[in-house]
Amino acid sequence: MRPTPLAAALAGIAATALAGPSFAAAGSAPEGPRLHAPTPTVSWVGRLLVPVSARVTPRMSARAIAAVQPVAPLGKGPTSLLVTGVRRAEGRTWVRVLLPLRPNGTQGWAPADAFRFTPTSLRIVIDQGDRRLTLYRRGRPLFRVPVAVGRAQTPTPTGEFAVAEMIRTRARGAFLGPIVFPLTGYSETLNEYAGGNGRVAMHGTSLPHLIGTRASHGCIRILNRDVVRLSRLVRPGTPVTIRW
Repeated sequence: MRPTPLAAALAGIAATALAGPSFAAAGSAPEGPRLHAPTPTVSWVGRLLVPVSARVTPRMSARAIAAVQPVAPLGKGPTSLLVTGVRRAEGRTWVRVLLPLRPNGTQGWAPADAFRFTPTSLRIVIDQGDRRLTLYRRGRPLFRVPVAVGRAQTPTPTGEFAVAEMIRTRARGAFLGPIVFPLTGYSETLNEYAGGNGRVAMHGTSLPHLIGTRASHGCIRILNRDVVRLSRLVRPGTPVTIRW
């Protein structure tokens, strides 16, 4: 990642909405196998319809972790969060969602009726050891592409994340390329990039010769043609595993 604030670089750029079949949880959400935590073949994504407080437990009296708005902060598109759990409490259905907050992996509970839910069969796995990104559909590899990852001094974080937004820069020659996918994760070695907040993203690149190396400040750089290919399929909320 270039040492400039991602938020500033992306300000005012429109993000895209989730596509595909969906349903609103009007007072309750589907029970049992319908709405559930991620599996290798299907995950659920909640598009936030109204402002909510994400809480430490599924109760209105529980401590709030964060206030979450329906408009995503970087691209100003809709906020879409990966569902990681479901529970009934206080006569209503609650969902646990993965939040784009420090520390990495922060999750919170919110009422299900604040969301519209969409299933996705897509999942991204990034292997830092061989510098490869694999997109899976229903648990089977759809395609693999080479990437650049963080330098030894500024490594790409490992763990379970999700795509937080999809932002079209519409500038293939830009450092970030034509598409940026901010993730829910942050650098674990840098608290800021020249005033930014250390947010990690998958994005295109103006330096294609560095693909396949450890070259970034923590982001995952992808060839522009490959990030455009990803953008035709991947939407906010898609789960992302980053591993060695």
